[in-house]
Amino acid sequence: MEELASLSGISRPTLSKFFNDPSSVRDSTRQRIEQALERFDYTPNVYAINQNRNQTRNIGIVVPFLADPFFAEVARNLEILCSESGFNPILLSSHGDPDREVANLDSLRGIRPAGVLLAPIGRRSRREALMEFCNDVPTVLFDCDVEEAGDAMFGTNYMQSTGIMVEYLVRTGEPPALFEMRDAPNPNANKRRIAYDAAMRRLGQEPMLLVAEGQGWAFEEIAQREAARMISERSLPTDTIFCSNDRLAIGFLSGAYEMGYRVGRGEGYALRVAGHDDHPYSRFTCPPLTTVSQDYDQIAGQSLDFLLSIIATGERPSEKTVTRFDASLVMRRSA
Repeated sequence: MEELASLSGISRPTLSKFFNDPSSVRDSTRQRIEQALERFDYTPNVYAINQNRNQTRNIGIVVPFLADPFFAEVARNLEILCSESGFNPILLSSHGDPDREVANLDSLRGIRPAGVLLAPIGRRSRREALMEFCNDVPTVLFDCDVEEAGDAMFGTNYMQSTGIMVEYLVRTGEPPALFEMRDAPNPNANKRRIAYDAAMRRLGQEPMLLVAEGQGWAFEEIAQREAARMISERSLPTDTIFCSNDRLAIGFLSGAYEMGYRVGRGEGYALRVAGHDDHPYSRFTCPPLTTVSQDYDQIAGQSLDFLLSIIATGERPSEKTVTRFDASLVMRRSA
C-alpha cells in the first residue's frame, strides 16, 4: 500500500479508508483509486489487512472429514453464509485424526480468527486441547458436542430422528436391525445406537445389532463387503435393515445387489433398507433410499448466527447452550 500511495499520489490513509469502505471517500477520489488499482495491478492482501486490525474478519471452519457428504454440505452452506456476512471462511479438515484436529486449531490460532465453527471428531478428540482453544477463541460447535467445550452447540436430536425411522419401519413391516461399524469414526454413531435401542424397547421390540468389521471412513466399501458376507452366511435376523448412516446404507444396497437380493417394499422383494442423514446422493441410489433428513440449513445458519452475535457484541455467554433440531422422515422405495 505504501508503494501504491507513492506511485499514485494518493495518501496511504485515504487508500486505507477506501479499502475498509469504498463509499467513505469522495466519488472523484474513488475513481482515482480505481484507476490506480487497474494501472498498477494492485490487489490488497485481505489476510494481511485482517491481521492489522483489532479484530480480524476470518472465521475458521473445521470438520472431521471433508470428503464425507454430510460435512461437505454443511461446510458449503457455512462458506457461503460467512462470505455473505462479510467474513473470510477458512475451511480445514481433520481427516478423522485427533492430532490433526488439534494442529488445525493451532494453525487457526496463529491467524487470530474472529471465531471458529468446529465439528469435532467426538469421543476421540483431545478434550483438554479443545477446551483450551475454546477458552481463548469464540467457538461454536456443530453436529457433535464435547462437554464443557465451546460457547454453544447445534446439532440433531437423535432420539427423535432415529425414533421416527424405527417407528415407521416397525409399523410397515418386520422390526429393523441396526447395521453399524465397530469402533465407528462417525462422532454420533454411539448416540444413534442408544436412540435405536430406546425406540425399539419403547415399541416392545428386542434390539438387534449387526456389526460391520472395518476401520476408517471408507463406509461404503466396508458396508458392501460386510453386507455380502452377512447375506451369504444367512446371519440377518430380519428382512429390515436400518443403517446408522446413509453411506453405510449405500454400501449395503450394493452388497445386497451383488448377492442377488432385491431391495424394496412389497411382494418379490427380499430386504428393506433405510439410512440416516439424507446424503445428497440418497435420492439416486437404486432403489432410492428411505432415510431421515437432518436440517442442514438450521444447523449451519444458527451456528453462524450465534458466532456472529458473539463477534458483534464482544461478549461470550456465561453458560454454554445446546440446541438440537428435529429431523424429518423421507420415504423412498428402499423401505
